[in-house]
Amino acid sequence: MTFVTPEQIKVRLQNGENLNLVDVREPHENAEFNIGGLLLPLGKIQTMQIEDIEDLKDQEVICYCRSGQRSMNACMILETFGFTNVSNLTGGMLGWKELYGG
Repeated sequence: MTFVTPEQIKVRLQNGENLNLVDVREPHENAEFNIGGLLLPLGKIQTMQIEDIEDLKDQEVICYCRSGQRSMNACMILETFGFTNVSNLTGGMLGWKELYGG
């Protein structure tokens, strides 16, 4: 697992990169504010309900949550499922909002 900052993601999005962002928060959190990632709550990852991202095992997958803790857990679980390039967004959406608002 690697770590990426909100600044790094913001620049990559502004440059038009197509990122595999995975929001591991709950639906109500995603509805309040999100940066466009696929919603896949941590509970689904824990129970191996990862069909939506199964084909991304060899691609970069960037997980994020509210503060970075759930997404770190998601990254570790995805690695055990064979994902080879997972990153955790440091500070999560709290860090993003602090820098860029929400």
